[in-house]
Amino acid sequence: MTTELRPPGQAYEDLRPQERRRQLVGTLVRPSIIGVAIVVLYFLLPLDRPPNAGTVVLLAVAFVALVVVITVELRHVVNSRYPRMRAIGAVAVSVPLFVVIFAVAYFLMAHARPSAFTERLDRLDALYYTITVFSTVGFGDIAPRTEPTRIVTMFQMLGDLVLLGLYGKLLLGAVTLGLQRARGAASPTQQEQSGDR
Repeated sequence: MTTELRPPGQAYEDLRPQERRRQLVGTLVRPSIIGVAIVVLYFLLPLDRPPNAGTVVLLAVAFVALVVVITVELRHVVNSRYPRMRAIGAVAVSVPLFVVIFAVAYFLMAHARPSAFTERLDRLDALYYTITVFSTVGFGDIAPRTEPTRIVTMFQMLGDLVLLGLYGKLLLGAVTLGLQRARGAASPTQQEQSGDR
């Protein structure tokens, strides 16, 4: 796995509008495709088996994968030539992965025990419920009824706070560090030119 090494060059703000658009599209296409692929994969996964110990292990592995993705994305932001855009891309990958992990858990729990929620959940309903909890909207149309579903929902609420608070802070710090590195990586010619002014 390689990081995007930052060769000396212009700051994003100094680029011409066409070059800005090209950089923006180039930086955001990959993470957007990955984010959409995660959601599409959720709808294609064979989730028709009842949950068991293997399911719990699989969800734990998914959380470890989420932590790895977040760590790698933070590193990419710091090492990016355009860290602000890269941070947007990091969110485009991390948030869908987080949401889909919980949607899978809710779907499996509802599939194993239809009375686990106030109504039967299909995949779209599980995704909808996950997003309403994530966004703290909570319309009340779907609610957990059993202790296991309430516990998973509480874990998601805590995870939402961590993702929004801690990850947001780490991402902003990575952007700041990346911008400082980008300024420090300016070519000697650019530094001399700015010193002559």
